[in-house]
Amino acid sequence: MKKITIAIALFLSVLAAQAQTKTIPTPAAESAEQESLAKDYLSQIMGVAVSATSNMKLFNFVYNWIGTPYRFGGSSRKGIDCSAFTKQLYSDVFNLPIRRSSRDIFSMVSPVGKDDLKEGDLVFFKIHSRSISHIGIYLGNNRFAHASSRGVAISNLDEAYYSRYFYKGGRLLESFKSELSASANDDKPAN
Repeated sequence: MKKITIAIALFLSVLAAQAQTKTIPTPAAESAEQESLAKDYLSQIMGVAVSATSNMKLFNFVYNWIGTPYRFGGSSRKGIDCSAFTKQLYSDVFNLPIRRSSRDIFSMVSPVGKDDLKEGDLVFFKIHSRSISHIGIYLGNNRFAHASSRGVAISNLDEAYYSRYFYKGGRLLESFKSELSASANDDKPAN
C-alpha cells in the first residue's frame, strides 16, 4: 500500500512540474496551429495535397456545402444546381459576381487546358449535349467541387464519366475581373 501511495505521489508531482513548465501558446501561434490542422483535415477530406491548399476560404466554403441536395434552378441550402453553386462560391470566396448559367459563365473565361488548371479555376462539361451543360470549381489534384445529381460533392476529373464529358477548363478573364470589381465598387454607397 505504501508503494502505491508513493507511486501516486511521485506521478502527481511529475504532472505538477510539467504543468508549471508548460508554455502557454500565444494567440498567433494557436491560430497558426488551428489553420494548419484545418488545412490538413480539409485536404484529407477533399483529396488535395496540403501544399496545394492555398485558399482556405475556398475549401471551407466547399466543405460547408457538401451534401446539399441538387435541385435544378435551386440556389439555396435546401437545393442548388451547378451554376448557382459556382455563382455563390465566386461571390462568397472571391467577391466576384458572375453570371448564372454555365454557358454564360463560359463566355467570361479564357480557356485553360486540363493540365494547366489551378485552384479556383472553372471546369466545364458537355454531358449528353452539344453545348455546355455542367460546371464545377477546380480544387487541385484533378479534383473539383460541383452540385451533381448526388448533391454538392467532390469528384475527380479522371473518373471515366467526367473524363468522357469534360469540355474545357476556364479562368476568369482579367477584363471581366476588372469590370466586375469596378461595378461592385460603383454599387457601394459613398461615405
